[in-house]
Amino acid sequence: MNDTIIGLLGYITWILVLLVWLAVYRTVLVAKKQQAVNDFKADGSNSPGFGERITRAQSNCVESFAFIGGLMLLALATDSAAITNNLALLLLAARLGQSITHLISTSVLAVQIRFAFSWRRLVFVFIGWFYSPQNL
Repeated sequence: MNDTIIGLLGYITWILVLLVWLAVYRTVLVAKKQQAVNDFKADGSNSPGFGERITRAQSNCVESFAFIGGLMLLALATDSAAITNNLALLLLAARLGQSITHLISTSVLAVQIRFAFSWRRLVFVFIGWFYSPQNL
């Protein structure tokens, strides 16, 4: 198993972990009668602070999966994983860092840290493209 497969599986696993965490969180709110079962907004805006943060963290992962996961799947499908292997685990680490920062806080500093993780992913993609065998 190469790093691209591990990165892709890690990314998918993280999305599912956040989804289950969100489901458990909402189930607890319903069980405690703090919120009706049909009262949750898709963006989490009517949930208590942590509920909104976990909803947004999970949504951000899903939104960026088309780009990150799509590139990894393309590399695997075209037998070009050598291009993505060097950066796959770093991209996963950046995604985890951004999500965990999102879950911890929404302070100005936390938003800046999340933005730094976001830019780092773009830099990794550029470096991967620049140093790919086709461009050397």
